[in-house]
Amino acid sequence: MPVLHAAGRTYRIEGILFDKDGTLMDFIYTWGDWSGQMLARFSALLEARNLPPLGVGPDVLWGTLHGACGRVTDYDRSGPLAMGTVDDMLTILAWHGYRAGLSWAEARTLADASRRFADERLDETRAVRPIPDAVPFLESCRRSGVKMAVVTADETVSALKHLEWLGILGYFSACVGTDQVERGKPYPDMALLACRQLSLDGSQVAVIGDTNGDMRMAKSAGAAVAVGISFPGAGEAEGAAPLPDADALIRSYRELAIMPEKDEA
Repeated sequence: MPVLHAAGRTYRIEGILFDKDGTLMDFIYTWGDWSGQMLARFSALLEARNLPPLGVGPDVLWGTLHGACGRVTDYDRSGPLAMGTVDDMLTILAWHGYRAGLSWAEARTLADASRRFADERLDETRAVRPIPDAVPFLESCRRSGVKMAVVTADETVSALKHLEWLGILGYFSACVGTDQVERGKPYPDMALLACRQLSLDGSQVAVIGDTNGDMRMAKSAGAAVAVGISFPGAGEAEGAAPLPDADALIRSYRELAIMPEKDEA
């Protein structure tokens, strides 16, 4: 059985479940611009109807942090952009449209249109890039015979597309989006479904993620270890404790190692 080394401890595992955004894929690079595009489009649609603009900024709406230029520089790991589904975000946006004077039906329609606009811009730019050192770790897992799956709050079709753009889709035997289960993170449903698709028990897998929702999902699914990845500066602007439910906390994929058990000293 392969051995995972994390934060000074070893864990015998047969599979790893990876979160996608912020764990395999640079979160801000993709979703910072996407969320800004969606919000700008929604505001423009409100103005076209002679309605007041949104009364809150993206920091309150999405849980994002912004630099002097207005671009997203960080995000709240416990906020809606990090932990929520796309449908959660659309509901938040529609609520503010309703407060601005739209009927709920029209507010939701405008939110959906804004989402499609942002999706189209993302499809044009393919603005994705991998987390540093993630790909070499995936390769070492494959060489060691570790089964791998993605469990993400994103929708499955979108997740598969992003993994393909990143060039890493082939590493994974399963990809479970929030649309495949009744309950998303922090509930165990996605992890348990991924384990079934890998023909593994929850106790045979590690979970790697960047939010405490990932860690709680791992615990409730009975995972062998919940590995939290918290990059330098991540979440420090909020002053929050990083991933309190993580069994092992790392700052880089360089702090992880995987090898066949026979190579264990």
